[in-house]
Amino acid sequence: MNPIEQLVLGFQDLVAQVPELVQPFIVVLAGAVPFIEGEGGGAIGIIGGLNPIVAGVAAAIGNFLAVLAVVTLTARTRAAVVSRRSAKADGAGGVATLEADEPAPEAKPESKGKRRFKRWVVRFGVPGASLLGPAAIPTHFTAAMLVASGTPRGWVLLWQAIAIVLWTTAITTLVWLGVTALLG
Repeated sequence: MNPIEQLVLGFQDLVAQVPELVQPFIVVLAGAVPFIEGEGGGAIGIIGGLNPIVAGVAAAIGNFLAVLAVVTLTARTRAAVVSRRSAKADGAGGVATLEADEPAPEAKPESKGKRRFKRWVVRFGVPGASLLGPAAIPTHFTAAMLVASGTPRGWVLLWQAIAIVLWTTAITTLVWLGVTALLG
């Protein structure tokens, strides 16, 4: 038995100590964590000895619930910021202007990741950013940036759900094939 087989079997023994009804909930929690997401959660479940379908579905559910929470929070935050800005502009006579002797406020330079994200949205739209985003950044971050930029949250949730299902299915299937080949 090679060291990887020993590691997998040891992890499966550890998971076996947890009641069977609780095991999928652990995968749901793993799927909710950024950078682990549905793909990593499904892999954890399969390596832990869960049925691949149960592991994949549980991980995808956890990932989507976390994205739903992020989208809801981001939408509320954006609404508050937009209403505050409009109230501020209305209170100052409708249009905020700078006097000639006042220096313009310095704009913060955009980060490399934000520039890349904007290029993806312009080039591929919300579907492309949602489907290709997990290759570069977690779905949580992609969803937050899309909603913060003004994209309707229903549209973001639809495409994030599709992306989560596709990525989780693909990675879970590959991990299942790998574990099956490794352990026989």
